[in-house]
Order: sequence, then structure tokens, then C-alpha cells
Amino acid sequence: MQRRTFLNQVTGAAASALVLGPSLVSRAHEYAGADELARHKIADISYTEVQLKWPRFVGKNARRDIHGYGPKVTVCTLTTDQGAKGWGLPNGRRNDELIAYVKGKSVAELFQPAAGVTDSKALAFDVPLHDLAGVILMQPVYQMLGRKKPILTKCYSGMIYFDELEPKEGKVTTLANGLDKIIENCTSDYKLGYRQFKLKVGRGNMWMPKDAGVQRDIEVTKLVAKTFPDCEILVDGNDGFTIDTLTTYLKGIGDIPLFWVEEPFAENVADYRKLRDWMKANKVKTLLADGEYDPDQKLLRELETQKLIDVHITDIMGYGFTPWRKLMPELEKMGIQSSPHAFGEVLKTNYTAHLTGGLGNTVTIEGVPCTCEDIDFGDYKIVKGQLVPPSTPGFGMKLLKTV
Repeated sequence: MQRRTFLNQVTGAAASALVLGPSLVSRAHEYAGADELARHKIADISYTEVQLKWPRFVGKNARRDIHGYGPKVTVCTLTTDQGAKGWGLPNGRRNDELIAYVKGKSVAELFQPAAGVTDSKALAFDVPLHDLAGVILMQPVYQMLGRKKPILTKCYSGMIYFDELEPKEGKVTTLANGLDKIIENCTSDYKLGYRQFKLKVGRGNMWMPKDAGVQRDIEVTKLVAKTFPDCEILVDGNDGFTIDTLTTYLKGIGDIPLFWVEEPFAENVADYRKLRDWMKANKVKTLLADGEYDPDQKLLRELETQKLIDVHITDIMGYGFTPWRKLMPELEKMGIQSSPHAFGEVLKTNYTAHLTGGLGNTVTIEGVPCTCEDIDFGDYKIVKGQLVPPSTPGFGMKLLKTV
């Protein structure tokens, strides 16, 4: 899956979105804890890989074949001359030039709690710097964002794929595992505390004949709604629908309420206008979420300005944590809610819990059940369907692997 991310250097949509105030750096000592951040200088920057493990095999969606059992990801650790450590996913690959630039600088030269990263060259270390500052100041990230107690929101399971289809290449037109496999996986996530399920739909885009695929999508939605009447259902088409096939699906599920419809087709003004008009005429009420896959931020802003989508879902890392901090109040002012994309890596889910905890304006958080031998994920809990971040410093997670 391709997204506009920071690859070899900090560039692209997220970097351009980061607009620093005229004197943020010069005012580095005007906030509580500034002296402590100034006392710590970056002494070492190291990288290592960790294997994240999903609790079960994850299969196909409308656009992509099998996903497997979990990704191997690179994490970055910053260590100061005072011995403090902060770590997390970096934005992009290792860049020796950026490492040399950051080494020797104080944390206060690169970061402020009220703004995030203040030096655009240091955006490659956005999340590790947030974690490091939280460790130094003994504050959870959501507190640095302005909240003593976190704002809580719902958290959905994003792990319900085309679980009934056989996990192999080629078109599949018959049930391999049966729809009971989908119910089994929903039940597993229900036991973890989730009260929202995001169902992948769009089987007719690649894996089944169009009409049969839409009917299977309808059947799956009805079955999950009937089996879990106390849960909300989200659906994600991964751009696998047209206006016609989507409206056929929406008619087919009848009066089953959907929390949202995500990425039904490649975003464009004309199709979203048709969809909005159809929804209004047919009294269909659901949120429309878009902006995950290869997002065009200018187009997203146009869709948001025209109220054609309701929820902005650009990836938490693809856009960047500090740029998201700047974007969130802008979205709120426009009446647009957020839910940063986080699939695949529970680290991103937990980062989003702090972004939400400090700034709010998040309609739900993408949950990813996950384990890792090299990470202590900390005391994150799903309570009554809401994700509660811990009050421990930084993001509240520990890297156990020796770097």
C-alpha cells in the first residue's frame, strides 16, 4: 500500500503542513519544563526492528491480497546525555545526515510541549521526541497536549477482513471457511472489549463477481448486526465500489445503521456529491470517512469544505504526529471529525489515543489487537468500548529489545 510518507527525508504533505510560529524556537524557555528539556542533549540515535504479531491470520480486502500475521517495523530510540530515552516509529528511513544534524542539540531546540517538533528537520524523530519529552517531564503525551485527564473516545476493531474467503491467490467464488469464521473473529475482538467492528466490504472488486460480491457484503453485514446487536458497525470499501454498487449495498442492508462508510471509491467531488444527494433522498444517515489511501490533502480539504465527507482519516504516521496536532483544531473549526488511520500497528493506535486524549475531535480510534515479544505496550485498556491511555510518561510503552 502506497501512501505519501516521509521516506528518505522529511518532505511532502506533512512537512509542508507544519508551519512554525515566528518565534517558537526563540521562546524555548518560556514554558514549564523548558530548563529541563534544555538540559538534555541528544547523545545517541539508534534503530532496530521489531516483529508485531496479530492474534490471527488477516486475509484480503477489496484492493489487496492476504495481509498475514503482522508486520515487522523499524523503531527509533533517542538517548540524551543525561540518560533519558524516548522511542517510537520514525517518519521515514534512517538518514545519517539528519542524525548528524540532531545529535548534540538539546531537546528544547527541537521540541516544545505546546507545539510538538519545532524544527522541521527533526520531524523524522517526531514520535520519539514526543516520547522523550514526556519521559523527561514525567508527563503522558496527552498532558503535554493540554489535558490533565485524557478525552476518551470509542475504539473499533479494524481486523475483520474477508475472513470467509480462502487465503490464496486467484479469484474465489465459494465459501472456504464459512461466514462463521467472521463471527468467530468478531467474538474474539468482542471479548477484548471492542464494541465497534469495521467490516471490510467490496468483495466484488477483485475476488468475486460484482453482483455476488455485493450480495456477500450485504449478507455479512446483516449477520454481524444480528449477532452483535449491542455493537456499532463501520464498513470500509477500500475504493472497491462504484456509486451504483455502493447504493445497491446500502439498499440491501435495509435499516441496519452504519456508524460510517469508509473509502467507498477513489475520492472525487462529483461522486461524493452524487452519494450525498442519494443519501439525502433515501434518508440514509451515516458518516463518510476518507483520506487514508495515497491522500491528496488539497482534494480532501475541498471535500471537507463542501461537507461531502465527515471524517478525515489520513494515517497518523504518514501525515506526522506534530502536523496532526496542527491539523486537528483546523478540522474542528470546519466541523470535520478525525480518526487517523492506524491499521497494522498497535503503536499507531496508542499514539492516536494520546492525540485524541489531548485534543479530542476524534469520532473513533482504529484498534489493532497485537502482541510483541520486544515491546511492553503498557497499561492501555478498552473500557466500555473506549480506549483509555495510561498516565505513565510519554506514550507509556517500553522497548524491551536491546539496541
